[in-house]
Amino acid sequence: MALTDADVQKQIKHMMAFIEQEASEKVEEIDARAEEEFNIEKGRLVQTQRVKIIEHYEKKEKQIEQLKKIKMSNLMNQARLKVLKARDDMITDLLAEARQRLAHIAQDPDRYSRLLEGLVLQGFYQLLEPKVIVRCRKEDVELVQAAVNKSIQVYKKTVKSNIEVRIDQEHFLSSNICGGVEVYNENRKIKVSNSLENRMELIAQQMMPEIRVALFGANPNRKFTD
Repeated sequence: MALTDADVQKQIKHMMAFIEQEASEKVEEIDARAEEEFNIEKGRLVQTQRVKIIEHYEKKEKQIEQLKKIKMSNLMNQARLKVLKARDDMITDLLAEARQRLAHIAQDPDRYSRLLEGLVLQGFYQLLEPKVIVRCRKEDVELVQAAVNKSIQVYKKTVKSNIEVRIDQEHFLSSNICGGVEVYNENRKIKVSNSLENRMELIAQQMMPEIRVALFGANPNRKFTD
């Protein structure tokens, strides 16, 4: 039996409704899947950015910590250098005061004479030459001559050898020094410098470890002394 126009229209509407329903369900399915994929991608991006942010701030924190260590180290080094400079300044002042006191030694004739005898005799022993030249300040010539005369006798008795000594009357030591002598071999190529300043410098160098301990105490980090 042939379909009437009404039946055809009805079937067409039914098919269209089915197609629309199926399309609507498909759209919802696509939307749901897209939403799910979007949320997954969003979560992945958020996690990735979160990790990057954490890594960035961890890096910054390490950099800040490193800068703090460097700054602290620099401050400690600066403080250490200031302490060392203050100690060196104190030792320098102490030696300067000792040099000032040297000038008073020559003002005591008896004490200075005995000191000159020791300095002259030490020069003889260090050179062990048959002929020597002694230089001194112009104002000390008389005292040095007396010291030479006594030292010659001691030297001859100890070394069992003669010695000829000449005091240089042309090239005196500077009057600006505190005293003492210089002793040369005959051709002046070898010199024993026994000025008071030189002797004090030598003693200061030899006793520097003891001086530092006396002034600042023992260094717990130092196993050996100079």
